[in-house]
Amino acid sequence: MKTNNIITARVSCVQKNQFTLLPCGEDKTVNSDVELLGKLKGKFYNLGLEPPVVGDYVKVITNEYGDALIDEVLPRTTVFKRPNRSGHAEAFVKNLLEETIVANFDYVFIVTSLNQNYNENRIARFVSITLQTGAKPVVVLSKADLCDEVDLKVEITKAICDKADVIAISSLTGFGIENLKPYLQKDKTIALVGSSGVGKSTLLNTLNGDDLMKVNHIRDSDGKGRHTTTYRQLVKLDCGVWFMDTPGLREIGVLDMEEGIDETFSDVVSLFDQCKFNDCSHTNEPGCAVLAALADGTLSEERWATYQQLHQENEWGKAKMMQIARFTREYQKNRYRGWDL
Repeated sequence: MKTNNIITARVSCVQKNQFTLLPCGEDKTVNSDVELLGKLKGKFYNLGLEPPVVGDYVKVITNEYGDALIDEVLPRTTVFKRPNRSGHAEAFVKNLLEETIVANFDYVFIVTSLNQNYNENRIARFVSITLQTGAKPVVVLSKADLCDEVDLKVEITKAICDKADVIAISSLTGFGIENLKPYLQKDKTIALVGSSGVGKSTLLNTLNGDDLMKVNHIRDSDGKGRHTTTYRQLVKLDCGVWFMDTPGLREIGVLDMEEGIDETFSDVVSLFDQCKFNDCSHTNEPGCAVLAALADGTLSEERWATYQQLHQENEWGKAKMMQIARFTREYQKNRYRGWDL
């Protein structure tokens, strides 16, 4: 490559301030046989720009004698974000209020194992966030060989949201793996999310037919595992599909996710229009369709509680974001005044 040539590349790995880049053509077809090491241009630091994440397409200035320079992050089609409770996503970006995890994916495999890890609330969170991105959520119930009620768990999970596909698998026995093949399309990208020890790395190894990823064992006492993947990365399977493997996420908050939550709980939302009063609080009003559904069992107490919890957390997060944004504006204003002195 010529010195100072400007090309398009995709970010395949981020480790601190070092980026692994895969050159690609104008149609964004990635050349997985060539890797470049890259660093950010100074404007990312000086202007507080959000840095690229795994899956991003970027404009890169190549350097024959050293690291390439990332000049620009191209528009994203989908992004997976979470509230950044520390107030910044990276040490050099102090004003970010959300953390982008990965970008530009077609499906999100929400992996949860059919042991102690199974949690309807967590699944609902991930499904809500995925729907907000515009990608297709696929709930992968792993370790089916450890569960005696697989069909029941599948039906329970399907009831969480009718817009998510649900597939039970066992990487150990091969059960259900065939059902994942419709998603394994060449040049498509799948983001893997889920807690530590649910079998994400084992799943990738099974799909690829070899030891693509390192695997750790989990504790039998509580079904929890250590982080096998310690940093986010983009890997290509032999079939041509790209997977984004992420460090285990035990819990994830929701933020600015009204649409995703309401899509996940469309059955609950549909009840609101049936209430006698438009401003029904669904607590003690006569003619409340929610209370009627709770009374006759068509809506479970657990599902209603989860819906309320996610919306309350979402509202709390938005209020916190506004508070931090106001503080940031005041800080910047006072800092500039100090410079004027």
